[in-house]
Amino acid sequence: MARNKFNVDEELDAPFNWPQFKRSLVYVKKYKKQIILMFALAIFSSILALLTPRIQAYIIDKLIPQGNKVIGTILVLGGGYLLINIGTIFINRAKSIISVKTSQKMTTDMRTDVYTHLQKLGFDYYDSRPHGKILTRVINYVNNVSDFLTNGLVNAILAMINLIIIFIFMLTLSPKMTLVVLAGLPIFIVYVALTKPMQRRYRQKAANKQSNVTAYLSENINGAKVTQAFAREDMNSNIFAGLLKENRFYKLRAAYVAHGMYPIAAMLMRLVKCTIYIAAVYWFRDDFILEGVVQIGAISAMVSYSNQFWAPIMTIGNIYNQLMDAMSYLERIFQVLDEPVSVEDNEGAKELPPISGKVDFNNVLFEYEKGIPVIKRVNFHVKAGESIALVGPTGAGKSTIVNLLSRFYNVTDGEVAIDGHDLQKVTLNSLRRQMGVMQQDTFIFSGTIMDNIRYGRLDATDEECIAAAKAVHADDFIRDMEDGYQTETKERGEGLSAGQKQLISFARTLLSDPRILILDEATSCVDTNTERLVQDGISALLKGRTSFIVAHRLSTIRNCDRIFYINGGVIAEEGNHDALMAKKGLYYELYTSQIKELLAQS
Repeated sequence: MARNKFNVDEELDAPFNWPQFKRSLVYVKKYKKQIILMFALAIFSSILALLTPRIQAYIIDKLIPQGNKVIGTILVLGGGYLLINIGTIFINRAKSIISVKTSQKMTTDMRTDVYTHLQKLGFDYYDSRPHGKILTRVINYVNNVSDFLTNGLVNAILAMINLIIIFIFMLTLSPKMTLVVLAGLPIFIVYVALTKPMQRRYRQKAANKQSNVTAYLSENINGAKVTQAFAREDMNSNIFAGLLKENRFYKLRAAYVAHGMYPIAAMLMRLVKCTIYIAAVYWFRDDFILEGVVQIGAISAMVSYSNQFWAPIMTIGNIYNQLMDAMSYLERIFQVLDEPVSVEDNEGAKELPPISGKVDFNNVLFEYEKGIPVIKRVNFHVKAGESIALVGPTGAGKSTIVNLLSRFYNVTDGEVAIDGHDLQKVTLNSLRRQMGVMQQDTFIFSGTIMDNIRYGRLDATDEECIAAAKAVHADDFIRDMEDGYQTETKERGEGLSAGQKQLISFARTLLSDPRILILDEATSCVDTNTERLVQDGISALLKGRTSFIVAHRLSTIRNCDRIFYINGGVIAEEGNHDALMAKKGLYYELYTSQIKELLAQS
């Protein structure tokens, strides 16, 4: 069922294309005012920076030969030169501040969109991939893409504008020498074109390997106790080292190709600089000799412009590398955003009115994988307020039935209805607000115990939260804690016993006062003494509510109105405890085998 594991590279559903890139620009358009301001400041800064070589050339070629007669003018121009450089520093600082703020806002927007979509995705999405790979998309990939969209993309456009401005300045100084500066550009373009496929391949691979590393790290953090219990530290370290080695290999390969741009650009820049001096002396001397005097300042300005011309080209080369990264990350971000929501409000879905709790399964078929039915044409009808127990061997379909009732999955065929309303035709919020679900995998959030109990009903008073805790006999152990209900819980409830976590979760579920209550192995981690107390609370709270109880421990469901024995995706037996015991069928065998085990243990 899983699409991949931590050591399996993810195949892209839709490889990167330029329409995807245009789609990403929606995040840029939202902050167009800030980006336009960044452009304006950057262009102004560039023009100021390009004026300084001209000032320098004018001072050297025009003023210095005149001696002391123009010393005042030289000082004024020198002061202007200094002010221009200082002004450029402050302008660039302002641009950087705007860039950082815009980048953070864009990161927040993109990450919010990904997170919001993840909240809508059904259980099947999370069942089919390592959670660490999902985290990589939300954190690492979004950071890199937003940084590229604010800094990389803007800087690339600015670099192009700078090139045009510098080109104009060079033309006004010497058209012939401008051709010399441009001579090395075709070589650089050819290198970029030849290495593009290699860059693309290596960066895609590096993104995959980074995702694998994060997935394995996440899995091992969650399973740290199991790792230590089975003395797997060395083996797991070797596996992790292998994943890091693969990641390093492709990152280095991408870096080798990417960093090849810099030495080539630097070599071409130095070659052009040397050529300018040679050309000024031997080929284009007439452009730099005025009234018999060599215009040293003009030559110096041309060299300065050639440096400034190649600087944005190198910037564009570096941004091209960022683009290669951004493309590989955008592919995976859009893969999440384009993941179809398997369970959502259908068109025309209506609010489910207040329910009494009547439940009907009409010829229900369900498949996790096409062609492999898990629930096979199941039919049953439950009256409002009736308690139903689901028992049977592991993998028979018990939890799947209650998940279909909660509409965590859509039925493949047939109908699940509550009070005659087809669940496919009502909104999810209106359905789940009237249901209380407590699953076997108890999750405790960071915060106080009171926060955890109030999680599903934020308007509940402290007294109501305490009343729910008392009903499930959680009040005593909570009050024994140092801070009582204000005790801070650690991540995933570390520091609480499994039974305590389940009791807190049970109080959280009951506080929502659901019309339909689902307990999926809700007492599996409660010890025998605590179980007796919980049963007293359950008995009182089930009155007036429709309830579905999935349990392996049959002692917890003896008093249910009906018991469904699920086997192979169908209801193999149905009846109350006494009727099924008298039948001496599958339920009888299961119950008596458990009794024998209990007697043997005692």
